[in-house]
Amino acid sequence: MNEIVLMSDPRIAAIPVVDCGEALVDIRIGGSVTVDPRRGDHSGAFAHLREGVLTRLLKAQQFLPPGIRLLFIEGYRPPALQREYFQRYADELRLANPDWPPARVREAASRYVSPPEIAPHSAGAAVDLTLVTADGRELDMGTRVNANPEESDGACYTDADNVDSEARANRRMLIDALTAGGLVNYPTEWWHWSFGDRYWALATEADHAVYGPRELR
Repeated sequence: MNEIVLMSDPRIAAIPVVDCGEALVDIRIGGSVTVDPRRGDHSGAFAHLREGVLTRLLKAQQFLPPGIRLLFIEGYRPPALQREYFQRYADELRLANPDWPPARVREAASRYVSPPEIAPHSAGAAVDLTLVTADGRELDMGTRVNANPEESDGACYTDADNVDSEARANRRMLIDALTAGGLVNYPTEWWHWSFGDRYWALATEADHAVYGPRELR
């Protein structure tokens, strides 16, 4: 995909889901990935991913240089929480831009929060992450994780040209490792990567998604 296709694009919703039934697993078990608690919740839902996503995440980590590791921020997000996040951001945009029609609000909101009905996080298919050194220091990526387009002046976009050379090199390190692991990036968020969801299906020209939204049981 050379163009930036947003999550609100009808092409995403049109992709069928044939859920493979794979389990959501707690990635904290085994300690193979460093987990940051900033998005933690009482149920531990944030630390879950589909098994296939975790497998590819571990593969990606092997492509990083010595002394650099992935830092996991958030994986699974319950559908109700996804709806809350989307509505909150859409309300902020609507308030700031009262002349925007509903379709434009939805499109703009999807740069930062996926529409609930197709959200990769709610399928356990997406992960937000960054890079850290062996002693736990986060690398400079140009913005914080989860910086929205307004706050960052668009620097949250993966290929943004308003980040310095160090941040650009660190993003390239992340991109190369995760791409080699089999994940795809949502280009408005350098930290968001997924496998098996509808967005992944569009990016890889797969016939269908293998993971759909589900509840954590």
